[in-house]
Amino acid sequence: MASKQDQTTQQEKYKQLQQKHELKRPVLKNCLRAFWVGGLICMIGQAISYFYIYFFHFTEQNVGNPTVATMVFLSMLLTGFGVYDHLGQFAGAGSAVPVTGFGNAVISAAIEHRTEGFVLGVGGNMFKLAGSVILFGVFSAFVVALIKTLLVMWGVI
Repeated sequence: MASKQDQTTQQEKYKQLQQKHELKRPVLKNCLRAFWVGGLICMIGQAISYFYIYFFHFTEQNVGNPTVATMVFLSMLLTGFGVYDHLGQFAGAGSAVPVTGFGNAVISAAIEHRTEGFVLGVGGNMFKLAGSVILFGVFSAFVVALIKTLLVMWGVI
């Protein structure tokens, strides 16, 4: 059995070997890609909002829901055609953080498990990743609404 000193020496050697062969990540380049792609996605969302306001006479107060639904639908469509996966590889969090990342997560799980059938495969696995997003989104919205209601009742707002 090797002593602790030998293990530590071996661990140090392994760590040095690992650092020698480790690829350096271009952090700044990745951040810039995420920033530009995320900004482009948001710009497309804003254009869709203006489209709904101009052609369908929505107001700024109620244009959010159809805009979000359209963005999610577009991301699901692009995921189905394999385009959004390439965008995700290029932009990282820039494509995952906006609402389009939610649509991508839902449809990716559905595509991955489609061979298991529609009920147990697609239906059972579709919301595994997105389910936690929905849960925490609904819970945090409830907490914020509760706080706002209390503040209104107390006359603070």
